[in-house]
Amino acid sequence: MKHSHDLILIGGGVGGLIIASVAGQLGLDVVLIERRERLGGDCLHYGCVPSKTLIRSAAVAHQIRHADRYGLDPVASEVDLGRVMDRVRASINTLGEHDDPERFRNYGVSVRFGAARFVDPHTVQINGEQIRGRRLVIATGSRPAVPPIPGLDGIDYWTNETIFDQRQLPERLAVLGGGPVGVELAQAFSRLGSRVTVLQRPSSLLPREDPEMTRALERQLSNEGLSVATGSTVESVASEDGEICLQGQNAEGGFQVTADAVLVAAGRRAQIDDLGLEAAGVKVKNGLIRVDRRMRTSQRHIFACGDCCGPYPFTHVAEYQAGIIIANAVFRLPKRADYRVVPWVTYTAPELARVGLTEAEARSRGMGVQVARFSFRDVDRAVCDGETAGSAKLVIHKERLVGATLLGAQAGELIHELVLAMQTRLKVGQISATIHAYPTRAQVHRRAVNTLYAPKLFSPRTRSLVRWIQRILP
Repeated sequence: MKHSHDLILIGGGVGGLIIASVAGQLGLDVVLIERRERLGGDCLHYGCVPSKTLIRSAAVAHQIRHADRYGLDPVASEVDLGRVMDRVRASINTLGEHDDPERFRNYGVSVRFGAARFVDPHTVQINGEQIRGRRLVIATGSRPAVPPIPGLDGIDYWTNETIFDQRQLPERLAVLGGGPVGVELAQAFSRLGSRVTVLQRPSSLLPREDPEMTRALERQLSNEGLSVATGSTVESVASEDGEICLQGQNAEGGFQVTADAVLVAAGRRAQIDDLGLEAAGVKVKNGLIRVDRRMRTSQRHIFACGDCCGPYPFTHVAEYQAGIIIANAVFRLPKRADYRVVPWVTYTAPELARVGLTEAEARSRGMGVQVARFSFRDVDRAVCDGETAGSAKLVIHKERLVGATLLGAQAGELIHELVLAMQTRLKVGQISATIHAYPTRAQVHRRAVNTLYAPKLFSPRTRSLVRWIQRILP
C-alpha cells in the first residue's frame, strides 16, 4: 500500500504555514505544497506587507509637502518611485525570512513547489508524482478579479500582483474599483504625485462599510485631490498614442477618462479553478469552497481556510481559521469558528476600522439600538497631532456593544479596545469607567460612551436631586 502522509497542505500562505509549523513541530508527517517558488502567499508578496510599506512612504511624502501645517517649511520634492519600491522590496525580504522553506524543513515538513491537483479524495498530483494524505488542507488564497471590459485585455493594466514592480510614477492613474485595495493604493499614488481617478460602479466607496463614515472618507480623499467617481460604469478601454482612454456611463451620462496607467482593483476570486476539486468530491458554492464551522469541506477529512473559502478575505481571519483546523485535524478537538467579532481595517488616511454590525445592519435585525458618536476634533491628542479628521461611531444594544466604526488616524490600532469589549461582552459603562491615559486618541472611546449618559446626568430631574441632596446633607 502506498505511503499515506498524516497531513497534506496545499498553499503556502499564512493559513498553510501556521498549520505546517504546528503540525511539523508536533511530529506529524506533513507535506506543504506551494505553486509559486516561494512561501508567504499574497499577504507577504502582493498584499498587506508591500501595500502598507508603500502607504507609509506616501504618508511621509505628503507630510513633507504639507510641513507648514506643523510650523515647518514645506519641501516640494520629486518622488523616485523606483527608490520607494526598493524600500517595499526590502520590507518583503525582511519579513520573508520568517517564511524561509528551510525553516519549515527543520520542523520536519516536506516543502514542495509546484501546482497540486486532486486525483481522488486522498491523493494529489504534483510535478508528475502522486502523494497520498490521511487529511488534507486547501489554503490556496485568491487572485485579482478582472472585469470583462472590452479592450481591457489589450492594455498592460496593473493589479496588486504587478503594481509593486513598477519603477516609474505615472502622471495619471485610473483605478477601477473603490474597495479597500483600490482606495488604499489610489491615495498612496496620489500622495506620491500621480493625478488619480477612482472609478467605482456602486454608488459609494467601500460599500460594505457604514455609509456615514465612507461619505466622510470620500470627502477627505477629494480634499486631498483625488477624483472619486462613484456610480460610474466603465464600458470600454482603448490605448492610442501612448494614452489609455476609458469610456463609460454614470448618472450624468457618458464620461471619458484618460490615463497613463490603469490599476484593476475590482475584487478578488478564490484560487481554486485548477485544483481538480471534482475528483476530490469537494463542493463549491458561489465561487468559494463550502466549509462547515469546523472548517471541513464536503469531504470531512479535507479542510479549507483563508480566501479560498471565506467568509472574510483577511489575513487575520485565515490565521484564525488555521487555529480551528489545528484543533480539529491535529488534536481532534471539535472546535468551531465564531465570526461574531471580526475586525478589519482600510488603511487610508484617515484609517477606517470596523468590527461587528453597522447601525443599518443592527436595525435591520430588529435591534433597538443606541448610537454614540464622538469626533476626533474634540480629542485633545488628535488636535496636538494635527490629525482631527474622522470620528468614532458605536452601535449599542441593551448596554452592550454590537458594532463600531472608527474613522481617524491610527483607527486600526484603536479598534482593538472595542473588539475586546465585544468579545468579552462588557457593558459599555465599563468602557466609561476605565481610566484612559491623557492625552491619547483612545480617549475617544470613553468620550463617545459618555455622550449616552450626559442627557440623563444633566436633566432637570438630576439637577433637582442634586440641589435637594445639598440642602439636607451637611
